[in-house]
Amino acid sequence: SETLFYEMADRLAEDGWRDLGYKYVNIDDCWSAKQRDAAGRLVPDPERFPRGIKALADYVHARGLKLGIYGDLGTLTCGGYPGTTLDLVERDAQTFAEWGVDMLKLDGCYSSREEQAEGYPAMAKALNATGRPIVYSCSWPAYQGGLPPEVNYTILAEVCNLWRNYDDIQDSWDSVLSILDWFSANQDVLQPVAGPGHWNDPDMLIIGNFGLSYEQSRSQMALWTVMAAPLLMSTDLRTVSASAKEILQNRLMIQINQDPLGIQGRRIVKEKFHIEVFLRPLSQAASALVFFSRRTDMPFVYNTSLAKLHFPEDAVYEVQDVYSGKIISGLKTEDSFSVSINPSGVVMWYLYPTAQPWHIVRQQAPGDGFPPVLL
Repeated sequence: SETLFYEMADRLAEDGWRDLGYKYVNIDDCWSAKQRDAAGRLVPDPERFPRGIKALADYVHARGLKLGIYGDLGTLTCGGYPGTTLDLVERDAQTFAEWGVDMLKLDGCYSSREEQAEGYPAMAKALNATGRPIVYSCSWPAYQGGLPPEVNYTILAEVCNLWRNYDDIQDSWDSVLSILDWFSANQDVLQPVAGPGHWNDPDMLIIGNFGLSYEQSRSQMALWTVMAAPLLMSTDLRTVSASAKEILQNRLMIQINQDPLGIQGRRIVKEKFHIEVFLRPLSQAASALVFFSRRTDMPFVYNTSLAKLHFPEDAVYEVQDVYSGKIISGLKTEDSFSVSINPSGVVMWYLYPTAQPWHIVRQQAPGDGFPPVLL
């Protein structure tokens, strides 16, 4: 009911989440009444949302937060509630704007490919026509298999701010791995299409629920961050554990996720002994590295060098371990190093150059430095 969303807004505002950038309170499917009103407008379920969506939006806004809502481009939502057919796109966009909604996720159940090809761009146009800034999350590519030629990512990036490419996440490690595998297998297509204002969305963070161990929770956070994923939590903030909260509120992690360049990372190494390495380029010639173990037996000591990971020759880096905070100074590209990675766990590094070859230096504006991030 609406009580859940009022209480989540309180938790976001009072428990440090909002100040770290977690600002959206998003309602999923099943919020509406089973029928539209006499004028054909969507209405919230009168028993579960007796004060209405506008009142909830006002409450959320008063706490420095934003409200997201769910719709579906079809005859029904996935849960069987009224959908947004093509003739109702403008009406529903206007309704959401009048309520003060700040984000719309538009699903694709009970619609055809042709209706989606017309309806998703039509909703973008209708949202813009309201004059209210509304982040637009599309499920369009997920219903087309997620890949070209069925999905035209050039058009998608012009229409949507973020999009679901693949299956819904479940509260399990197997689900996290299946999503990671699909994104990694198709990274040559997916990685270049992400950027500021248009993001691939591998679905929600399930950290704090029941399906992931501590190590797996740390892994999902690191891997979603290196993939430049929108960080949308799906957990009860009233009862979230201290360890899950610590992972989700890691300041350096969030800084890396929100890097202004907006470049999505890639898997750059896949070892036969089940260690994988992911790299995300960041602003000011910094980088994020994730060393990920798919092993299930024991901690594994992985030996490599930045040279093997194709970092520039003759550079020297300061390294900060994103989880432990430990600093490694003066790491040269050619230096060998080792990291101990727990089973289904990660080691994540934030690296920034302190001495660089000329071709990196030339990319920097005069006077740009690389201060360490000490948190």
